[in-house]
Amino acid sequence: MQGISEPPATSKTMLWTGRVMSAIVVLFLLFDSIMKLIKVAPVTEAFAQLGYPDTLARCIGVIVLACAVLYAIPRTAVLGAILTTGLLGGAISSHLRLGDPIFTHTLFGVYLGLLAWGGLYLRDDRLRALVPLRS
Repeated sequence: MQGISEPPATSKTMLWTGRVMSAIVVLFLLFDSIMKLIKVAPVTEAFAQLGYPDTLARCIGVIVLACAVLYAIPRTAVLGAILTTGLLGGAISSHLRLGDPIFTHTLFGVYLGLLAWGGLYLRDDRLRALVPLRS
């Protein structure tokens, strides 16, 4: 029986690329949560278009903020990525239901999720050991 092999050490390039990718995700989530928490007009309009009551904006803003904080802390980053993936799945579902443009609206959650998991993969040795990419 073979054990899990150790992944190669993280190079500085991989580490910084992962950090930059992760920072983009965190900044987007922070921006999104702040917009929902202060309930600016575009948020209210978007909620109406999606068919959600605008009273849910603050609740969703808190959830997005929690995902961002969990993802930003290295010790809880995997949990944050998992929760963010669920959050993005809900957003994708909402846009699919309305028939929004596929590449700009519907798949935006996929793009952000790939950026989040890609950034985490590049900066976390444990994740690379758990999910090794084979050549």
